[in-house]
Formats: sequence, structure tokens, C-alpha cells
Amino acid sequence: MAESPTLNPRVRAVTERIRERSRDARSDYLERMTAQAGEPARKRLSCTNLAHGFAAAGPDKEALKALRRPNLAIVTSYNDMLSAHQPFERFPALIRHAARAAGATAQVAGGVPAMCDGVTQGQPGMELSLFSREVIAMSTAIALSHGMFDAALCLGVCDKIVPGLLLGALAFGQLPVVFVPAGPMPSGLPNKEKARIRQQFAEGKVGREALLQSEADSYHSAGTCTFYGTANSNQMLMEVMGLHLPGSAFVPPNTPLRDALTAATARRAAQITALGKEHLPLARVLDERSIVNAIVGLLATGGSTNHTLHIVAIARAAGIVIDWDDFGDLSEVVPLLARIYPNGSADVNHFHAAGGMGFLVRELLSAGLMHEDVWTIAGRGLGEYTREPWLSSAGLAWRDSPANSGDREVLRRVSDPFSADGGLKRLRGNLGRSIIKVSAVKPEHRVVEAPARVFDSQEAVLEAFGKGELSRDVVVVVRFQGPRANGMPELHGLTPALASLQGKGHQVALVTDGRMSGASGVVPAAIHLTPESVCGGPIGKVRDGDLIRLDSIKGTLEARVGEKEWHARPSATADLSGNEYGMGRELFRLFRARAAAAEEGGGVCY
Repeated sequence: MAESPTLNPRVRAVTERIRERSRDARSDYLERMTAQAGEPARKRLSCTNLAHGFAAAGPDKEALKALRRPNLAIVTSYNDMLSAHQPFERFPALIRHAARAAGATAQVAGGVPAMCDGVTQGQPGMELSLFSREVIAMSTAIALSHGMFDAALCLGVCDKIVPGLLLGALAFGQLPVVFVPAGPMPSGLPNKEKARIRQQFAEGKVGREALLQSEADSYHSAGTCTFYGTANSNQMLMEVMGLHLPGSAFVPPNTPLRDALTAATARRAAQITALGKEHLPLARVLDERSIVNAIVGLLATGGSTNHTLHIVAIARAAGIVIDWDDFGDLSEVVPLLARIYPNGSADVNHFHAAGGMGFLVRELLSAGLMHEDVWTIAGRGLGEYTREPWLSSAGLAWRDSPANSGDREVLRRVSDPFSADGGLKRLRGNLGRSIIKVSAVKPEHRVVEAPARVFDSQEAVLEAFGKGELSRDVVVVVRFQGPRANGMPELHGLTPALASLQGKGHQVALVTDGRMSGASGVVPAAIHLTPESVCGGPIGKVRDGDLIRLDSIKGTLEARVGEKEWHARPSATADLSGNEYGMGRELFRLFRARAAAAEEGGGVCY
């Protein structure tokens, strides 16, 4: 497909350098996928193999014997503890029914774990969170390894689940792959009120009972949490990458429209297998242009910082090499078009009602900031994703998304953005390379210069805060939080405390080789600092009292220490034995030892 002549020059240049940088790795990947393609895998199974595969298939047994109809794999993250994944309980039955009506069959090929960062924040189990992505990728591969399938339907929503499913599916890129969302829960307690009570609890002004009631009023029903964290950033990404049906990301669960979309995913998956006339394998859909579209979507919406890890990992699994310079250069030309909590007071339901994904994609395409000339599961061209689904008298249909935003405080046009540049930036300097989310940081907090206070754990920071030791201008430095140190847990528990200090008029910033939650952002935070401290990164040279300057406008992060002294300083060491056991952490020893750097995705599966 030819490039659009109206494509923004920066978007074109970044795409071309990614394509050139990735030439050999991408060629190798596509060759492997071609070698895995050909006739349906079931035809290569022995009679014994095949009989095992359809022994429990009931009414679908004869169709599976005949080898003429598409067979769809359902890879599900269903569990009924987590609100986002509980709706998936009903999906396999809906998919099987729709597949049969479309002349296909569907089987649950396997399940993947779905852990919740909201449950594990600040707990030992959080140290398994990032690596759960790798387990999910491996579980997806195991589910598809039976060779029984002509396409895959991936049922996932939250933080590491969608990236993990996609990493695993990319190992089977010769197959069509469709992602099936579940949708957000209804709006609950207003986000500003939730944030206020969290900060009051951090300051000791309210007790645990008030905090728990606030959280229960916020997270109160089946469906995805409604703030714009990693889970909802996942849904946005699957849409702009063409892996959802158009407009399906934020349709609520357990509604007629959601059920109609779920059934339609099964019908569409059956249409695009190698047994039909519209074969659209994942390896064709996901290329350099769709990766650039993903980065642009993330920047334009102020999405989760976790995706500076996940998009890198996903791209590498497809033979595409990107780095944080690509994010930084695109951020200079991509405007911020959405304000969704924590970047504003609205939630994803408000965003969806204001025009949602269809409005956003149309604006970015019209400005030449996204590639239109891509393959998607809906066919050729991202233009299909400027439309929204609805239930007409004849059933499921698509119509043009609204021409104007329904709420300019939530969603805006390219000609009238919230800011001229994107919600994420790259920082670099003598402390290494890092990422900062600026979409929720007020302009007066975007440059901070203050003395460092160095910690080796989140708990130590909170202890010092409780003693009043941080009630001043301060750059809190938290080291030994990278993938190789302890699995790179999120440090979301620091947000209320640091926001409290900032609210009292102090200059405050965070510098860490760890992660922050996709829901964080009001305090400037240089995160994912690489090289990490356990690998000798320069963050290990910082000492209490060193002057640190974080300038998110110029994109710099520096320790104001004389060059000679800086180079002579040894890096700190830490006793990490306390992170090696308990809550299953001992099972992930090999992952920690082999994890890639944050800028390379932070994992082991690509």
C-alpha cells in the first residue's frame, strides 16, 4: 500500500527509520511466519492427534472431523475475582453460537492468568506483575500449540494481559488474531473525590474505613476500572492497531451492543482465515505503520507509561525495533487531544460519550498523524475506525462517529488541543534515559530542581514521609526497582504522599528505575530509568543532598555534580535477598536474571 501524501513529515521520517532499523529482524520474522503458514494445521495432525482434539466437541465433532470449516481458538483471561475479566464468563458460549451460524467452530484453547495491579499494589505479589506478561505470552503459545486452529480470539483487558496475549499470538502470526474486549464498568465515585480521599488518608486526616468506602464506591461493578490507566490504554491501542472491531473498545459489558459485537468478532474471525477469501494473518496486520499508530494514539491520549515497555516488547516480537527516541520525536508533533483521569476529571465512559475512538482516529488521520494505509481485521485502511457501532432495526451496524466533540473538556480536535505536544516524553542526561508522563503535570511543576533523598524501597519513602522528613523541596530517588532487581513493581503507593508534599507548595519530583501506575501523573516522575541500578546504572551514584534537575520541557535529567567527582563515585549496592522468596517470587528467579532493559521491553519473551 502506498503512503498517504498528506502524512506528517515527522511521522513519515520516524516510520522510515524504524523500517530501516528493523529490516533484517522483520524479514526474519516474516520468513518464519511464512514457513508456519500453508494448509490448515489440523490437516497435518495424525488421526490420533485430531481425535484427541475433538473428543469433547459435542455438536461440532463432525465439522472438526471434516477439516473444511474454520476452527477458532478462544484464549481467555476469564476469572471472576477481577471485575474487568468477569464478563468473559459468558463470551465462549456467544462465540461458539455465532461461529456455528457462520459455518465455523470455536473451542476454548486455553486460559491465561490475569493478575490485577490494583489488588497487588504495594504488596510482594506486585513483583510478579511485569513478568506475568511473559507467563501470559507463554500460556498463549501453549494454547495455540495444538495446531487445531485457523484463527484466534484473544479475550483480555488489563495491564499485562493484553500485551502478553499479543506477544504470544505473534509467535503464531500466520493466523488471524482478533482481540475481544469486555468494556468498562459504569462510572462510580468522581475521580477528583477519590484522589482527595487518598491524599487525606496519606496525611492521616481520614481512616481506613473512609478510604475503603471510597475505593469500593469507585470500583463497584463488573467491567474495567474507568480511569485511563494501562487497562484502558490497552483497549485504545488494540483499536488503533486494527485488532478490535471498530469502535468496540469502550462499549459496556452485559449489554445488547456488547453481545452483538462479541458475536461479530467470531463471524469476522471466520471470514479472515486461510480457508476464506479475505485471509488477514496477524503478521500482515501488525507492521511498522501500526506500531507507529500505537505510539501516536498513546501520546494523543496521555496513555499509560507502562506502554513504553509493552509497545517496545510487542514490536520486537514482530521483528520491529523501536526505542524511546521514537516516542520522544513523535511526541513533539502529536497534540494531546484527550483529558481522562488522571489527566483530567472525566473517565473513559465520558470519553466514549464525547465521541470516543472514532472521533479521535478521524482527527489524527485528518491531520496526517496516523497511517491510514494499513491492514486491520476489518480490512484495508484505518478509515473504518472512524466509525462507531450501533444496533439498528436490522441489527449490528456502523455509522460515522460524531463530527464534533460532545465535551471539549474531555475530547478535542487537532486544531484546538489541550497541548501542542504529546502526553509522554523521553528524558536523558548523566542519570541515564527515562520516561515521564507530563499530561497530568501542571506547567509550574514541569521543571524541578531540588536536593535528592535516596531510598532503596517504596516502604522507606513512606516511612520518611510519615516522620515529616520530606516536608521540603525534594527529589525522591528510589533505586533497585528495575526488572533485574525485583521485577520492576509499580510504585503507585507513592503518589498520594508526593502529591501531598507538592500540594503544600514544595518542589517535588520522583526519579526511579522502577515503574509508576498508569493512573499516576500529577507529580513529575522520571521513571524506567535505564541502565537500572542493579546493572551499575548511574542512579546508583546519587547521594543524599545531590542537586537533581528534572526538566521535562527540554527533556533532560541530570545530577548537578562535578564531572570528575561523578565519574569517580562508585555505584551503590543493595541486599536484594528479601525480594527472592515469598508470594511465588522464587519461581521467577530466571526471569529476573535474564530480563531485558526497560527501553528494550523489560522482559524475556522476544
